[in-house]
Amino acid sequence: MIPSRETTCHPGPSRLNLLLSDASRPEHSWADRLPPLLEPLGVRTVRAHTGREATEVIRATPIHMAVVDLALPLDAGSDEDGGLRLLELLRRAESPPPTIVIRRARTAREASREAMRALLADAFAVVDRPSHHRDVELLLEVLRRVLARHYRGQWPGSM
Repeated sequence: MIPSRETTCHPGPSRLNLLLSDASRPEHSWADRLPPLLEPLGVRTVRAHTGREATEVIRATPIHMAVVDLALPLDAGSDEDGGLRLLELLRRAESPPPTIVIRRARTAREASREAMRALLADAFAVVDRPSHHRDVELLLEVLRRVLARHYRGQWPGSM
C-alpha cells in the first residue's frame, strides 16, 4: 500500500473504507474535499491516482465503497484507460464494493456511452466530475444512498 496516498484521522477502527480514485490535478481535486467531511464519521479514505495504485490499495485494504474516476490513467504519465479497468477489477472482487463512477467531461454522446458501460459493470451511480461545492454535496448524498441501500444503513466495518 502507498502510505502517502492514505488519509486517516479517525483514531479507532474505521467504520467504512472508501477508495477515492482521482485523475484530477491536485490543485483542482474534488477528492481533497471529501476526507475532512467524512473522517470525523469514521470513514477512512484511501486515495489512488493511477489504476496501478488502486490495485495495490485493493490488495492491501478491504474496500467497502469506491469512487472510480473514469479518467484515471493506468500508470503515471500513461494515456491507457485505468478507470474502466479498475471498475472491472472491483466488480470481480470476492465481495464487490458498491461503486460510484465519476465520468469524464466529454460530448453528450460519449458521456452517455460511458454511463451505460459503467452501469453494465454494476456501478451504483454515475455522476459528473464534481467542480463546485454543490457537486461535492451531491456526491456526499450518493454516498449516503449507497450506505442506506447497500448496507441497509449500517456501517460495514461494524457488521
